[in-house]
Order: sequence, then structure tokens, then C-alpha cells
Amino acid sequence: MAMKKYLKPILAVIILAATIGSFIYYAGKHPEILNKLKHLPPLTLLILLILNIVMFGFYVLVTRASLLLYGKHMGKQENLLFNAYSSLINFFGPGQSGPVFRGAYLKKRHNLGVKQYVFATLMYFGFYGVISVLFAFAGSRPWWQTLLVCMAAAVSSVVAIKWYRGRSKLANLQWHPTYIGWIGAAAAMQLATQAAIFAVELHNVGAHATFSQVLSYTGVANLALFVAVTPGSIGIREAFLLFSEKLHHISSQTIVAANVVDRGVYLVFLGVLFILVLTLHAKKKLQVSQLK
Repeated sequence: MAMKKYLKPILAVIILAATIGSFIYYAGKHPEILNKLKHLPPLTLLILLILNIVMFGFYVLVTRASLLLYGKHMGKQENLLFNAYSSLINFFGPGQSGPVFRGAYLKKRHNLGVKQYVFATLMYFGFYGVISVLFAFAGSRPWWQTLLVCMAAAVSSVVAIKWYRGRSKLANLQWHPTYIGWIGAAAAMQLATQAAIFAVELHNVGAHATFSQVLSYTGVANLALFVAVTPGSIGIREAFLLFSEKLHHISSQTIVAANVVDRGVYLVFLGVLFILVLTLHAKKKLQVSQLK
């Protein structure tokens, strides 16, 4: 059991180290990548930062809809600080710090059971997964193949959600189905914003990617979330994109350059969240110390 406890963190460290090592080696062989990054316009970085903030806003809406699903409410500032704080600890904290914190906080502050939290999260991931599959195949495969794959993903999600609902004895729970649509809509807008981010990054590293290529690229990149064992799926997402080149037809050199930009901007975005959490005294307002 002790070995199993440390297996995931060890794996994460190995993947991170391999990713950093691979990038250093690749950049040494292809110095033009670093040259492209040095000449990125400040306006581009600002646009990417704003788009990351917009995407974060849609995730805040997912949280709101997930609580309303069970007739529970959270103030706007609390919701903002809650998501900012959990995003930071999910990236920088050990293991699955973010989801653990979210579940503990919602149970303590809003009396939302762990099973209810997991159920709402499963619905969000269901929408996220189906839309990501749609993006991945819609831009590269015939419509009927895309339809079949999306139907398979949707059926799998419904089966998993129904299985969990029955297993967790949530079948008779009174919740508001209308807000399931809200979760789906917020997830769709979040992924559309992610596609816009990738489009800007790809364009600014010299790739002339079409709309369909950007969709496929976005879908594949977001599916990496489901096997994320590293902060922000570092290394995992890049591997997904490199191995699926026949879907999106974007070169490995472009993938590396675009992901370096993406990771850099995301770290700046996390810096913005850190300033927000610090200046608004999120830890004190959320009473984080009482959750232990």
C-alpha cells in the first residue's frame, strides 16, 4: 500500500523530468523554436492571458451550476476565490490536491455530500469528453465516423453516470435537471475558448492551421485531461498531440513551440490568480485552516 501511495507522484516527477529533458534536447536541435518565441508580440501574450481568464470564468459558472443542481448557492466572490484557490493548489500541490480541496470545502461550507460532488463532476467531465471527441474527429474525419465516435462517447458517459448514481444511492435525490444543461453549456463555451487560445498560439508560431485543424488539435489536447498525472497534464498533453499528428496534421516542431507559449502564458495566468487570492485574503475568507 505504501508503494502504491507514492507511485503516482513518482510517475509525475519522471514524466516532468522527461518532458523538460526532451524539450531542452529538441530546442538544441531546432534553435528556430526559441527564436520564434522571442519575437512574440506583447499584444498576443495579452490576448492569450485574457482568453485564459475568460475560460476560467466559464469554469466558475460550472461550479455555480453544479451547486444549483442541488438547490445550493455560493456568493459570487466566494465562488471566484474558491476556484482561484483550488486551481492554484491543483497545479502546485501534491497529487490530486485540487479535487480533494473542492470536495472537502463544499461538504464543510455548503453541506454538499462527496457523492453529490462526484456526481456533478462526472456530468461535467461527460460533457467535456464528448465535446472534446467531437472536436478531435469533426475536423479530420467524415461526418458519419465523427457521429459514431461521439455517440459511443456519449453512451459511455451516460452509462458511467447512471452506474455511479445507482451505486451511490442518489437515484431518489431531489435535484434540478435544468442545471445539467447549464453545466453542458459552460463546458462547451470553455472548450470553445480553449480552441481560440490554441488558434492564436498556432498562428503566432508560424502555423497556418485551418479551422478544422484547430478543432482537432483542441479535442486531442483536452482529452489528455483524463489521464493527467502531472500538473496541467505537462508532458501528457504534448504526447497526445504528437502521437495524433495524422488527425490534426500539425507538425511536431509547431506543437512544441505552441505548447511552450501555452505553458508560459498559463503560468502568468496562475500568477494573476495568486495575486487575486493574496490581495482578497482568500485563505482567510474561505477559512481553509478549518477544513483540516
